[in-house]
Amino acid sequence: MRIVIFGASGGTGRATVDRALTAGHHITAVVRRPDALVAGSAQLVGSAQIAGPAQLVEPVQAAGPVQDARRGSGARSGLAAVVVADLTDVDAVAEAVRGHDVVISALGTNAKGPVSVCADGIAGILAGMDRAGVRRLIAVSAHGAAESHDRSLYCLALWAALPHKMRDKERMEQAIRDSGTDWTVVRPAALNDKPYTGRYRTGTDLKIPLTAAVGRVDLADFLLRESATPAYLRQFPRIAA
Repeated sequence: MRIVIFGASGGTGRATVDRALTAGHHITAVVRRPDALVAGSAQLVGSAQIAGPAQLVEPVQAAGPVQDARRGSGARSGLAAVVVADLTDVDAVAEAVRGHDVVISALGTNAKGPVSVCADGIAGILAGMDRAGVRRLIAVSAHGAAESHDRSLYCLALWAALPHKMRDKERMEQAIRDSGTDWTVVRPAALNDKPYTGRYRTGTDLKIPLTAAVGRVDLADFLLRESATPAYLRQFPRIAA
């Protein structure tokens, strides 16, 4: 499959890129700067300079706002990185997603205080998908958003610790729900960096206790399974180990 991944330099994005390449998919990793994927197993040499709204780090010829730059010898086969400095640039986003089967959004931020990374980013992604004629979207949110925000100890603790990020997730979810895409919004429990196990549970009504968690690699596995064989079209599956 041809999959484009937004937020590819974050923990979940990196795990998804790496697992997708191992499975033989063709991956376009969308990042904000050329050196964002230098570290880790999905390595790219980020020697390119941004010459326009978007820049392709791949040995191909491209026209328009995507500019061509050579990959370094450390790049993984089947991986290209597109630098989109501003996701509100709909032309650049459309060019990044055009020709792909699935868009995966793993947007997030470590910033404190009020944030809009997910809501603003998904608005640009949705507009770009519409312009490029790409319909399938899988987005990573969080358990505790929207109607999953119940009075469980898990949700009470989460909202006490990360209220601004959760509001951003909710705005993102609403934009996706209102879109005409074939979407799935995944709501994981707390994320960790444990190795792949393949032993995780999913479901739209999955119980999430206070200590629930899931590894990013297991989450990535589910994102790719859902990409290949949609089981939760226009639904909000939860996932936990």
